[in-house]
Amino acid sequence: MFYIIGAGAIVGILVLWVISVQRSFAAFDENVNNAMSQIGVQMSSRWDALTSLLDLTKGYAAHEYKTITDTMKERRSIARDSLPDDVRKQENMIVEALGKIMAVAENYPDLKADQTYIKTMDSVNQYENMVRTSRLIYNDNVTKINRAIRMFPASMLAGMLGFSKRVYLEAVEDKATMPSMN
Repeated sequence: MFYIIGAGAIVGILVLWVISVQRSFAAFDENVNNAMSQIGVQMSSRWDALTSLLDLTKGYAAHEYKTITDTMKERRSIARDSLPDDVRKQENMIVEALGKIMAVAENYPDLKADQTYIKTMDSVNQYENMVRTSRLIYNDNVTKINRAIRMFPASMLAGMLGFSKRVYLEAVEDKATMPSMN
């Protein structure tokens, strides 16, 4: 009788431990998904600010406007289940579009001095900082889930429960050569 109670207690403890580990993994996974969603929200706001900036350049350089508009039509959204590679591709598109807009502004000093242009460019900078912060939060959450997945004994359950290591967001290489936004 004592053996049956002891075995039942051990099984009960193991079941509770598995449930606890699964819940922890699920919470970490949701945090990573939420962080990716926040990046999507911030990138969408950046696209909106870039679109406003593009509209300001329309009167100055109609032929550049068409080229930049074509680039921006390729815009994609970042969703909860997006991969870091999707974010990197969209970042590259934003850098390309912003570079073209900045080139137009360099050729038209009146545009660069326009208060609406300056305020809109400040918005672009603000959203860039928000995306940077969201990326840091995402990578921090990826570190937490990856650490939990790699730690013994929970590492034995991770694959069986459907959890795998997540990929970090890396810096976009082209940002180093991006023109000054001021």
